Amino acid sequence: MKRITFISGVAGMLFAGYMSMVKLLSDTCAFDRPCPYFMGLPACYYGFAMFFSIVLFLILDKWKVIEEKTAEITVLLVSMLGILFSGYFTLQELPTLFSKGFGAYFFGLPTCTLGLIIYIAIFIPALMVFTQNNIKKNI
Repeated sequence: MKRITFISGVAGMLFAGYMSMVKLLSDTCAFDRPCPYFMGLPACYYGFAMFFSIVLFLILDKWKVIEEKTAEITVLLVSMLGILFSGYFTLQELPTLFSKGFGAYFFGLPTCTLGLIIYIAIFIPALMVFTQNNIKKNI
């Protein structure tokens, strides 16, 4: 399960990193769609920071730099925050998705929706690992 969480985190980091670099270097948004902004910055910057922190905490856990429980809780909290964050922007894209259809987006879905899917792919296995480890410790 941790491997799935790590791979999903790296995939999200690469995806958000690509969009962040396109925005940073060209001042345009990737995939010919308007960039959602949060507190004056493109949402992909926040996405990259959250995916990076997930990957970083998983690496620190693997190398035994931090306690396993600390990594588990951090990954759960950051992925939950990512679900809320990307879910908020996904809701804003629903009118476009319903009116113009899947063809309105490069991948068929808004990029924030893809981020939401990746955050869910991180959250579910992370929650399973956290639950299993806490059940084992309480038995």
